[in-house]
Amino acid sequence: MNQSGTAASMGTRDRVTLPPVARAAIEAELGEIRRVEAVASGLNSTFAAVVHTLDAAVFVKGMPSDHRGIRGQHREAAFAPYLTGIAPPLRWHLDVAGWDLLGFDYLPGRAADLSPGSRDLASVARTLARLSELEPPDLSLPRIEQRWTGLADDTDLALLAGDHLLHTDLNPNNILISDGRAWLVDWAWPTLGAAWIDPACAALWLIAEGHTPAAAEAWASTLPSWSHVPANGLNTFVGVNIRLWTQIADNDPQPWKLEIRNAANQWLTHRSS
Repeated sequence: MNQSGTAASMGTRDRVTLPPVARAAIEAELGEIRRVEAVASGLNSTFAAVVHTLDAAVFVKGMPSDHRGIRGQHREAAFAPYLTGIAPPLRWHLDVAGWDLLGFDYLPGRAADLSPGSRDLASVARTLARLSELEPPDLSLPRIEQRWTGLADDTDLALLAGDHLLHTDLNPNNILISDGRAWLVDWAWPTLGAAWIDPACAALWLIAEGHTPAAAEAWASTLPSWSHVPANGLNTFVGVNIRLWTQIADNDPQPWKLEIRNAANQWLTHRSS
């Protein structure tokens, strides 16, 4: 869920009004609420808005405490303190009146433009380079070979393994461009794996946004971690994502899911030529 308020092609949420008790809890943190600006984009939260007080603005996202996605939101809250300079700072985490709410520093901005020639591409690369240098927190995390088990054999999945903190969901709505800088938001799926996995995830989205596979690989190659891609590692990544996005698109054939599936197939064709 980004902070930009752009209405992406990936869909929009229904607007939800928080119960008075939850609103009062937010006011206890922020002061009197003067205005609530609904955010129309995103996939994972039931409620998302920029909450304005007299002298501050905070991005608030949340969902009912019994929502099926609540574990992802709890992960995001737990990892926020370790993402300084990568994600907007988390101010507070509330569980009140049946609602689980996160309040982040509001960074005015927009979703990243990943199309060919975009100035955002350099900013995204710089942020991914900084992420690859972060020491992963001493918290329980799934590993990429566990998340993607069954999508390749264990020997191939071992090529993706590593101890770097990964975001793995680098769609444009999860990359906030604010004052020329790229911030990674919506950390529902933090994962451990090889440092080059996130650049590869971003490259897949670049292809979906109009880059050729060769151009997407050339962009990814500007990141230091790309030099550590093992032999056959990238082929394994592409094959895994073809199977993954084929399953996703078959179960729910929204246009953007079909585009990512098609991008993965384009990449395979390029690497097979």
